[in-house]
Amino acid sequence: MTQVYFHCSNTKKVFVDRRGALVDDLVEACDHATRIVRSLIDERSLEDWRDWALHVSDEQGGELFVVPFTFVLGKSH
Repeated sequence: MTQVYFHCSNTKKVFVDRRGALVDDLVEACDHATRIVRSLIDERSLEDWRDWALHVSDEQGGELFVVPFTFVLGKSH
């Protein structure tokens, strides 16, 4: 198992994940990242999530991958 962290950011704000989560592999990390993005999008909020991204990092701070919120939101019409 590996400890990974899920940081959210846009051009104006950054939310740092200080707890992280234990995952078995990158597939599980990607699934967890998608669930985080969906939970934020589903909250009642005035936030426009289209310019946000979720950055997944390892214990040393190295970025593993990025999930743009638009990947989960889909394209706007």
